[in-house]
Amino acid sequence: MTSARVDKQHDGTAAAGAPHAPDGEGYQRGLGARQIQMIAIGGAIGTGLFLGAGKAISKAGPSLILAYAIAGLVIFFIMRALGELLMYRPVSGSFADYAREFVGPFAGYVTGWTYWLFWVVTGITEVTAAAEYMTYWFDIPQWVSALIFTLILYGANLISVKLFGELEFWFSMVKVTAIIGMILICAGILTIGFSDAGDSASMSLLWSEGGFFPKGLGGTLMTLQIVMFAFLAVELVGVTAGESKDPKKTLPKAINTVPWRIAVFYLGALIMILSVVPWTHFQPGVSPFVAAFDKMGLAAGAGIVNFVVLTAALSSCNSGMYSTGRMLRGLALNGQGPKLFTRLTKAGTPLIGTTFSAALMMVGVWINYQWPGKAFDYVVSFATISGMWAWIMILICQLRYRAKADRGELPASEFRAPGAPWTSWFALAFIAMVIVMMGIDKDSRISLYCAPIWGAIMLLSYLVLRSRNPQGTAFQRTAQKAEAGSRD
Repeated sequence: MTSARVDKQHDGTAAAGAPHAPDGEGYQRGLGARQIQMIAIGGAIGTGLFLGAGKAISKAGPSLILAYAIAGLVIFFIMRALGELLMYRPVSGSFADYAREFVGPFAGYVTGWTYWLFWVVTGITEVTAAAEYMTYWFDIPQWVSALIFTLILYGANLISVKLFGELEFWFSMVKVTAIIGMILICAGILTIGFSDAGDSASMSLLWSEGGFFPKGLGGTLMTLQIVMFAFLAVELVGVTAGESKDPKKTLPKAINTVPWRIAVFYLGALIMILSVVPWTHFQPGVSPFVAAFDKMGLAAGAGIVNFVVLTAALSSCNSGMYSTGRMLRGLALNGQGPKLFTRLTKAGTPLIGTTFSAALMMVGVWINYQWPGKAFDYVVSFATISGMWAWIMILICQLRYRAKADRGELPASEFRAPGAPWTSWFALAFIAMVIVMMGIDKDSRISLYCAPIWGAIMLLSYLVLRSRNPQGTAFQRTAQKAEAGSRD
């Protein structure tokens, strides 16, 4: 480890006389600026862009560019709200801890367990997707690939946070390189005119094929849930706060790069692709990158894109392994989860929490064995609504924190969200509109059916917790819990 080591016992509490980490959680600060930047970039680029954009283009046409631009602005407001909270108190598993402090113990409980479930479900869907991508090259059962990928990523996450960071760095590098490469190829076709698409490529394709809004404004609005799904995991940079070497410096820098990341990787890529290939050529379930390569006459394009989307899926699963263990440990430190989840390895990784989450992700291996053709559809419905819950809590917590800071009840953050509280209210209203759109769309409505069921489970389990452990329903900072544990 290049970061300063914090000696801890295996149960996650401080060894006698050992200094605490700055946040008092016992994690080692092994994530440097290079890794944090790539985690932030990778969180904004996933299968939602490489695969999901094909369906969105077929529904909205070129106006999808506007949908991504507006949604990207909302994501920036959310990330700046998160940044303000992180500079106030940088802790791992931040969403649940802030919800517990600024909204209440029940909100923290629901947020922690919901975000944990989000990544477990996402891990299952992504390892399923990765297994499907492997069949492009190899004639092997999907469940075999899913098992191998799950075990490799589980092992990497237990070794050290630095190895997780390195994996995520290179996963993100592949995605970034692919998008930049596509933008440069399309730019070359538009200016020089090479490839099979050279004769028809033109920026006028953005409005000449039925106009910029070929399906009307309603068609554009109906793509918002697809667009927001593509941005899920951008908040992961907040979970790394407890293990960043210099969070006061690296996290604001990573958050401030959100606008240009979205401008280049989403808006830039879509503008270039839709200027080379008419939007009418895109179909649901087909990657727009593959469609563009086919139009260009580049036979190797499908294989390249398959490798990139495989990388994107493994990146998301790797992030899931990382975040679930931290979220479970945060819940356990606050008396809202089993105490055994507090244990850390000598390398500072949450052993039991990560192992428990990985075991549940193994359900994905079984699903791939039982229903290899339908595995992805069976587990994807809950991801969007549970991920947006974290965004809602970030915004509510920032609003309440800012109000207290303005009254002098709490220290002001060094990284205040510009335009708040109005930007936070706008973001909340936008998310509410997306949820309404999800209810209207029959394909995504099932996500909303799952939410009240999960809410009932959370309420009943919380009432049981409160009856058995009253301390688990009283807010106490994670650091204070860790320090209290060291005195036991």
